[in-house]
Amino acid sequence: MGILIKNVTVVPMNSKDEVLEDTNIYIEGDRIISIGELKENFKIDKTIDGKNKVAMPGLINAHTHIGMSLLRNYADDLPLHEWLNDKIWPIEAKLTGDDVYWGSLLSMVEMIQSGTTAFCDMYFFMDQVGKGIEEAGIRGVLTRGIIEEKGQEIEKLDDTRRLYKSWHGNANGRIKVMVAPHAPYTCSPKYLEDIMDLAYELNTGIHIHLSETKKEVEDSFKTYGKSPIKHVYDLGLFKLPTIAAHCVHVDEEDIKILKDNNVSPVNNPSSNLKLASGFAPVDQMLKSGINVCLGTDGSSSNNNLNMFEEIHLASIVNKAVNMDAVSVPAITALEMATINGAKALLWDEEIGSIEVGKKADIILIDMYKSHLYPRHNIISALAYSVQGSDVDTVIVDGNIIMENREIKTLDVEKIIFNAEKVAKDLVNR
Repeated sequence: MGILIKNVTVVPMNSKDEVLEDTNIYIEGDRIISIGELKENFKIDKTIDGKNKVAMPGLINAHTHIGMSLLRNYADDLPLHEWLNDKIWPIEAKLTGDDVYWGSLLSMVEMIQSGTTAFCDMYFFMDQVGKGIEEAGIRGVLTRGIIEEKGQEIEKLDDTRRLYKSWHGNANGRIKVMVAPHAPYTCSPKYLEDIMDLAYELNTGIHIHLSETKKEVEDSFKTYGKSPIKHVYDLGLFKLPTIAAHCVHVDEEDIKILKDNNVSPVNNPSSNLKLASGFAPVDQMLKSGINVCLGTDGSSSNNNLNMFEEIHLASIVNKAVNMDAVSVPAITALEMATINGAKALLWDEEIGSIEVGKKADIILIDMYKSHLYPRHNIISALAYSVQGSDVDTVIVDGNIIMENREIKTLDVEKIIFNAEKVAKDLVNR
């Protein structure tokens, strides 16, 4: 299908950090084939008027648990370890594949409506998440969360191996699979080594929680005499491409390890604020040359999947924490949510920026809103003023999956009905 987006303002998020005013984007199949002047010889099946709209790369949610939408507003105002041990893990033990399917679809609706086109998910019943990705038309990395439980160690590894063989590369390449040890405090050193062996076998990356809370770090020093980051580094984990969620409580040695090993930390400002986990030293990591990206975490600790809210917080929180008004500027916060996320997901050759030859994962922001005038600076508007609800059109892999706020691929009313139904049943089991 040939698509022309005409007379649009483009924020490519390429290395030039430029804004292209009143230009045109040509899409053929799943790729961007031209950006610039109108061409007479291009076959156009669909024309989108870009007047009063900004085109930017689809947002990339680099760490989330999308099935947890069923637990939104369920267990709030608790510290992380109490929240996990007393509320979340007991009810997650009751989850079924059907629950995760409807919860994941609900999250995909929310992500599409707020401009997210790709995500990295750590949860259970990942086949159901893969099924949802196929139906929604979105892009995702499936990672089955692995917590060590006696007698189930081999089964969980085999489950990830089967997941990889069943789903990696499916949906025209929109699905990837990585290996996901939950955290160093839920997986012993020996089990982490077994998990690493599996990642080497599958030639894929690692998705893990690291140094999220002060307690986690203190416990690691008591048990291993080192930080969680130094601990997994010494085990050899960072020899594999690694997405490290949170990285809140890190010291200079940790930051050097992350930098030297090309680890991609995921900042989750809303979740870190809500669970009182602390403030990740994002500015310091970025200035060290670390590929910091952005995520929402799950809907039970956020309580939404709105990446524009995370972009906003990622910048303003660090300004206050560092008492530095130029800390994490607007363009950097946008990079964290686009090209940096693509690098973390090992997808930056195809997505994360609007460039000729890349996949057509593009969102259009409706700028004809009172809170987006006057238009002094488009980059600032995207980081500080745009809301998720300002996303008008979403294109993934060259397919229009939302237009004029209407999702084309999913029955939204049916999904909301079923998600509400299974969520109420879940908490009453």
